[in-house]
Amino acid sequence: MSQTDHSESLLYERDGDVAILSLNIPKRLNPLTMPLQQALRERLAQLHEEGKVRAVVLTGVGKSFCVGADLGSMGATESGSLGQHTADAMEALSNRLIEDLRSLPFPVVSAVNGAVAGAGVGLALAADVVLVARSAYFYLPFMPRLGIVPDLGTTWFLERLVGRARAVGMSLLGERLSGEQAAQWGLVWSCVDDAELRTQAVAVAQRLARLPAHAAREIRAVHESAASQSLVGQMRYEAERQRELIDRPEFAEGVAAFMEKRDPVFRLP
Repeated sequence: MSQTDHSESLLYERDGDVAILSLNIPKRLNPLTMPLQQALRERLAQLHEEGKVRAVVLTGVGKSFCVGADLGSMGATESGSLGQHTADAMEALSNRLIEDLRSLPFPVVSAVNGAVAGAGVGLALAADVVLVARSAYFYLPFMPRLGIVPDLGTTWFLERLVGRARAVGMSLLGERLSGEQAAQWGLVWSCVDDAELRTQAVAVAQRLARLPAHAAREIRAVHESAASQSLVGQMRYEAERQRELIDRPEFAEGVAAFMEKRDPVFRLP
């Protein structure tokens, strides 16, 4: 590791071009406290601004990736209802965190260790590639335990990744979905042995770090377009992106590497 920085609720490490961010409230199984969310947003903004990182790994310290909302801190408010106060906080902070992850110029890998529950599911699935440990499981207690709907984009991700039948079943029944079953359903990229999770996640992030600098944004955009377009409309979108991307130096390097029978080397702009 080339660099390590410790804070109260978030750990930051560097492994070459890869940043590793670890939720660090292990005694409470890493709830999404306000300070933790703010620390994440600030660190992501810093990494974006510095432009020295080409991929990020997001994981949790201890036995859990993230158990979602910090329910213990949700109490009476001085003005307005608890629901109004919560919705305002989501709009101002929590939803922005998911938006930050989805708009980063570099790829994000989630390394899900142990439990990922509640809003933590949305956080994990906001990554571009999700790896889970065999001991990991997804759990949505929102409706069966609290009478509320899944949030932080969880419904958006689940609908697209596993289809409506499974998304609704998970939301209504609140049954634990094991890491292995999540991989079988196509919810995540792969399920690996617990001892190999971090190593495998960093290895994937290092592979992603070698991609063209615009890879994450372009691939996110083309698949989000595909979710709402007709076939004809999507093919038109693809052709428009090729119109621009083929004229970039990355394409020229890729063709040259193919002709020379070597791996392409994509440099930061």
